[in-house]
Amino acid sequence: MSQEKDFDVVVVGSCNLDLVSTTSHLPIAGETLVSLDYAEHAGGKGLNQAVACARMGARTAFIGCVGNDSAGSMLRETLELEGIDTSQLITVDAPTGRAFITVDSKGENTIVIVPGANSYVVATSFTLPSASVVLAQLEIPLTTVIHVFTQARLSDAITVLNPAPAAQLSDSLLAMCDFVVPNETESEALGGTAQLLHAGAITVITTLGARGAEITNANSTVSITPTQVRAIDTVGAGDAFVGALCAELSRGQEIQLAAQTASIAGALATTIRGAVPSLPTRDAVTQHQAI
Repeated sequence: MSQEKDFDVVVVGSCNLDLVSTTSHLPIAGETLVSLDYAEHAGGKGLNQAVACARMGARTAFIGCVGNDSAGSMLRETLELEGIDTSQLITVDAPTGRAFITVDSKGENTIVIVPGANSYVVATSFTLPSASVVLAQLEIPLTTVIHVFTQARLSDAITVLNPAPAAQLSDSLLAMCDFVVPNETESEALGGTAQLLHAGAITVITTLGARGAEITNANSTVSITPTQVRAIDTVGAGDAFVGALCAELSRGQEIQLAAQTASIAGALATTIRGAVPSLPTRDAVTQHQAI
C-alpha cells in the first residue's frame, strides 16, 4: 500500500506583483501609448499555478521567496487565503518580484519580469515535502529546478515542468520530466517537440491557445479539442492550464482526460481580466464540461 503524501501538488516557483496596463494595441518600438486602465494583482507563474491547483481542489504547497515589503505580504496573504501551505515561502532581503504586463483590446499581452526575490529560491533554503505531483517553472534559478526534480524522482512524484520563460535545458533535466508543458513560442525556442522528446522528455504537452493543445510522446500525438469562449485577456490562461493539469494528475486521472479538463480551465481564464482573478474553480470547470 502506497504511503500517504503530504500534499497533492507541491509548486516550487516564482511569485510577483503584476502591474497590468490595458492599451488599445501593443506598442511597437519607440511608441508611447496612454493606458486605458491599470490594475495590480498577485502573480508570477509559480503563484498563479499554485492557486490554479488549489482552486481545482488539490492540496497544494508553495515553495518560493518574497521580499520584506508590502508586495511580499500581499502575495503571502493571497496564497494563504486560497488554503495553500506557505510554511516554506521565505522572506528575503530583496524586493519582491514584479511583472510589467501590457494587455491590448484583443486580449494579447507582453510581459517584462523583474525577478527580485525569486532569484533567492535556492535548494539549500527548503525541504521538498512528499507530493503526488511536483511542478516547477523557469522564473527561479535553473539549478533549483534540477535539485527539485532530483528529489521528486526519489519520492516517485510525477514531475511537471512549465519551461517558461524558455531557457536552454540540459538533457539530464529533461530526462527527469514526466511532462514538459510549453506554449507554442516556448516550444519553438526549445527546438520543438521532437527535440524535447529526443533530449529525454517523456511527454510534451504543447498549449496552442484558441486551437487547444497537443499531447506527444514517443508513440503518438493526440490533439485536445479547444473550448470556445470570448477571450478578453489571455494573462493567466497558460497557468490555469498547467495548474488544472497537475491537479487532475494528482488524482490519478489519465493524461488525455486531464489535458481536456486543463484546456477548459485555460479557456475560462481568458474570460476574466488578470491572472489570479481569472483562475477557475473546479466547480466552474465541471459546469462547463456538462454544457
